Amino acid sequence: MFLQKLKEAMAYKFKPSKSVAKRFKVTKTGKLKHRHEKTSHLRSGRDSALKRRLGRAGVLSESHAKNMRRFMGLAKLKPAKTAHERALKAKETATTESK
Repeated sequence: MFLQKLKEAMAYKFKPSKSVAKRFKVTKTGKLKHRHEKTSHLRSGRDSALKRRLGRAGVLSESHAKNMRRFMGLAKLKPAKTAHERALKAKETATTESK
């Protein structure tokens, strides 16, 4: 009886996906950086420009990043909203300085 009441009272506890957290790095605004594929072996067949480009971190597209942030428990971060607010602030400061 007691265990049944305890199970009913307990809520769902969100557990973030650790595998997603290991694969991505979150920037301050909420964008997700990732490592490129095709960098582990058979690199001699690739040209130098491709190898340089693959060495740099890539930014995940926002459509995929939204789902990955939800897996990681970071749904509150919204990079598009942050960029919009920064643009509005810059526009506001530009108009006040011109007056």
